[in-house]
Amino acid sequence: MRRVGSAVLVAVAVCGVVTPVSAHPAPFSFVDVRIHSTTVEIDVVVHAFDVAYELGIQPPVRVLDAEVLGPGSQRLASLLGDRLRIIVDGRPLTLDRWSAVEPLPARQSVRVRAQVSLDRAPGLVAVSGRLFPYDTAHQTFLNFYDDSVLTSQAILGADQTRYEYFVGSRQGGVAVARKFVPAGVHHILIGPDHILFLVGLLLLGGPLRRLLLVITGFTVAHSITLSLAVLNVVALPGRLVEPIIALSIVYVGADNLLVRGGRDMRVWIALLFGFVHGFGFASVLREMGLPSGALGWSLFSFNLGVEIGQVAVAAGVATAVTLLRARSDLAGRRLVFAGSVLVMAAGTFWFVQRVFFPGGMA
Repeated sequence: MRRVGSAVLVAVAVCGVVTPVSAHPAPFSFVDVRIHSTTVEIDVVVHAFDVAYELGIQPPVRVLDAEVLGPGSQRLASLLGDRLRIIVDGRPLTLDRWSAVEPLPARQSVRVRAQVSLDRAPGLVAVSGRLFPYDTAHQTFLNFYDDSVLTSQAILGADQTRYEYFVGSRQGGVAVARKFVPAGVHHILIGPDHILFLVGLLLLGGPLRRLLLVITGFTVAHSITLSLAVLNVVALPGRLVEPIIALSIVYVGADNLLVRGGRDMRVWIALLFGFVHGFGFASVLREMGLPSGALGWSLFSFNLGVEIGQVAVAAGVATAVTLLRARSDLAGRRLVFAGSVLVMAAGTFWFVQRVFFPGGMA
């Protein structure tokens, strides 16, 4: 019993020594970014525990003493300047002019500030970095202010180390367009399923008015579901959407082979399956991280980029089909047959892959 009692006392003593050192009372820091027409102000509040760890001051409460903290102020400011990156319109700001470190006893924290002058009004402000990488649980809370009005909030942590904020001004709108229009063009051009569906719709050729109606139907439909899905009004799981997109490609190819002078249903096919393709576009747009303060502009810009890509593809396909038919009607019919078979084969392959081997989805 004496040995057991001694062991318990040792364990209690060890816990008493270890717990105050290892327990982090609040693994958080706060960064306020105040954006003005020609300046950006950065206000950083960090917990005394983190400051004490970085500066080698124990116990951490001593950090709240200005005289104790004073010698380490410059080192702390330099550390924050190295680990916190503020990028305005693609240009990193140099954070080397920090204010004196201010103890905040009521919050068990300290605060330091910096201000950077700009050549012109900002459009896109990105914040990245990990202030205290030794602590995987540490989170940095971001607050963005447009002329003293809180407009956006975000959290940087283990999985999220960068956040982009679009300023609510004309420059911010331009920055949104610069990012999301090219993203829309890029997505449609690297999305073989969307392109093949569109190619299948255009293989039969026809009057320009009919082709424009087909493209418009597809555009209107996927724009509606893209917006609804991104706004979380309607949501469909990818495991359902992706196989249906593949089936839409099979259906278009089959319709081309079976139409044989019957009623042209391509406008309705484009409209119906366009709704499904919109959910596919939405999944990509969500992964990009939509700015809450510029949701409408980002949706419009991404959609505009998709339409630019679609028009480029449609113009190329329609021109090729028209020129081939003008030279030889037989060659045109053969193109429709071969192209439709290819479209059906690709759609069937994607359907099987997405249903039975979802890990290898295209």
